[in-house]
Amino acid sequence: MKTTISIIKADIGGWPGHAWVHPKMLELAAERLREAQRRGLIIDYFVYNVGDDISLLMTHTKGENHPEIHGLAWETFKEVTEKIAKKFKLYGAGQDLLKDTFSGNIRGMGPQVAEMEIEERPSEPVITFAADKTEPGAFNLPMYKMFADPFNTAGLVIDPAMHEGFLYEVLDVYEHKVYLLKAPEDIYSLLGLIGTTGRYIVRRVYRRSDGAPAAAVSVERLNLIAGKYVGKDDPVAIVRAQHGMPAVGEVLEAFAYPHLVHGWMRGSHAGPLMPMKFYSIDAEKRIAVGARMTRFDGPPKIGALGWQLHDGYLEGPVDLFDDPAFDYTRQLAAMITDYIRRMGPFQPHRLPPEEMEYTSLPKILAKIQSFSADDYEKNRQAYIKRALASAGLVEAQSHD
Repeated sequence: MKTTISIIKADIGGWPGHAWVHPKMLELAAERLREAQRRGLIIDYFVYNVGDDISLLMTHTKGENHPEIHGLAWETFKEVTEKIAKKFKLYGAGQDLLKDTFSGNIRGMGPQVAEMEIEERPSEPVITFAADKTEPGAFNLPMYKMFADPFNTAGLVIDPAMHEGFLYEVLDVYEHKVYLLKAPEDIYSLLGLIGTTGRYIVRRVYRRSDGAPAAAVSVERLNLIAGKYVGKDDPVAIVRAQHGMPAVGEVLEAFAYPHLVHGWMRGSHAGPLMPMKFYSIDAEKRIAVGARMTRFDGPPKIGALGWQLHDGYLEGPVDLFDDPAFDYTRQLAAMITDYIRRMGPFQPHRLPPEEMEYTSLPKILAKIQSFSADDYEKNRQAYIKRALASAGLVEAQSHD
């Protein structure tokens, strides 16, 4: 029997602003998944948040992109939006639900999706990640470190089962092209692509020895779907560990350095990705309450839950960033936050122009008068005098 792991995530209302989710939202979502479990649609489930995003983790035997599973997530998000988010006038109620009706596949409709169909091994450790205030490319560097960097993952050197390396599936989100690159021999080409985190995104990783799925990352770019800025993408990911895959500790080691990612305030700034623990986990209710977004609506944060999968059931979770080993990482992220915030609206804290295209900046630029540089040089004094006059400065000076 093959087991499918599905994570479908959406921002359907913040409490307050973009800071967190209302607990009633998590409770209602868990109720709906519990009903689906009783009906036999799914085997197991868990509901959790990081920041203002709700993640629905489900296991089942339907395979990837199944309309019943995607439909369950869509209807759950819609109901939570209508009954909780809109009732309490939560900020951005339903903002990630970009379409009015479900058409059989939730991809391209706003929510983030990461899925993986696997043959369960004798022991199946799985880690699920959820990030807020950032984009799918935030996983590029960690995915490289996990599966291609021997300085991060010792198993690439000393584990015969990993020695053949891994195959990366990279998506160009602008041209909708897919690249398949082998590690270690294609590492330079791989880095040439995925270093451009806003365009080339690691979507899946496979073990080369047998083609087994090793990782899956959500790649939906909301601004490319909606044609305008409606919120940052806030990606999710699934990673298998041990027995021919990176060890749990090697997977987590990829987040020990809080690398800079795009997103943060208004989706327009670079900042450190801070690994955060969950505030509470209720294994019986199948709910975990994750990090709040505070300083400058951030900084960007990520949570990690560890599971042992057995016959489709999720044993856990274990909060994998809830450990003093990550205290220094959090401290370093806080220091980087303080440093880079002092740059205010200047690059590289503020994102480059191509990343600002879908924000409100173009509307601001449209209101500002500009001139041909050549014409301006020929008539500079006239332009300056006209600008000063429009501000009332020339008249004021004439009365001195």
